Amino acid sequence: MSTCATASRQLAEPLAGTAATARTWLLVEQPGPWGADALTASHLDPDVGRALDAAAEGTGVRIALIRRPGRHADCHQPGTHRVFAAHTAPGRSWIRTAAIADPAELTGLDFAALGAGEHGGLWEAYDGDPLVFVCTNGKRDRCCALLGRPLAAELAASGAEAWEVTHIGGHRFSPTLFVLPYGYAYGRVTAHGVKDVLEAVRDRRIVTGDCRGRSAWERPAQAAELAVRELTGEEDADALDVTRTEGAAPHWTVAVAHTDGRTWQVAVEQGAAEPARPESCGRAPATPARMDVISVTPLRTDVPAEALIGPRPSRPDAFSPPS
Repeated sequence: MSTCATASRQLAEPLAGTAATARTWLLVEQPGPWGADALTASHLDPDVGRALDAAAEGTGVRIALIRRPGRHADCHQPGTHRVFAAHTAPGRSWIRTAAIADPAELTGLDFAALGAGEHGGLWEAYDGDPLVFVCTNGKRDRCCALLGRPLAAELAASGAEAWEVTHIGGHRFSPTLFVLPYGYAYGRVTAHGVKDVLEAVRDRRIVTGDCRGRSAWERPAQAAELAVRELTGEEDADALDVTRTEGAAPHWTVAVAHTDGRTWQVAVEQGAAEPARPESCGRAPATPARMDVISVTPLRTDVPAEALIGPRPSRPDAFSPPS
């Protein structure tokens, strides 16, 4: 039986503009098994999970559970839980961390402030190696477990600061992950590719290969920023910012600005990924939305007046429907 990740890979489905949207992440260590909705189906108290979900709604904070790679003891009450809060906006990214005894105390956080990028001295500043979070939630999709868990284990064995994480979207791009402090997500990655990403992040650079986008922005803006990076070769993590997004599906105009004063206007259209493919294992084939960058127009720059970027071609001849 074909998996959703196999079908997406065979069809060369574009990755740009598919990252989960989160200006700020709140990551809570919770060992043991995870259900499909991990906040209420794990050894985390489900009442606490529901309270956290409600507190974060509409604030720009996304909550996920994390655990160290490897075999997971069915431990109901670990001594402490490592927690990370991370803001991902360009030029204002930060990570704060603590070890807490009871996740219930997280319900008292100022989620609105965290979503706005204000930590207010919360916990301790994290200044270690880049953090990589690999989706391994097999209860959401088996590809995440089959492809994600071996990758997370290999990264941890190599010395990377690696964690497993619950659902971050895009099962069909497994193995999928995101890296802090900048919040860029990647799909269809290999251990070697992730090591290149982490080396770049240590130097405040961004690798665009296999990149899904920066979580600080909505999907059209993610695709637009990556298109400008590809056009200009810009690698600096905080060099580009999305200053304006206008329009609504299926057409957007996105303004991307460089710290040196250059700006670009990017036209993005929502297309349908054809032919139909399963968005997740066990689901009927469908045509998920894709973000196609139609044009990148420099407004203040010395490069040619306009660069056109056509939609990435699909490969319907390579598709094998699930049996």
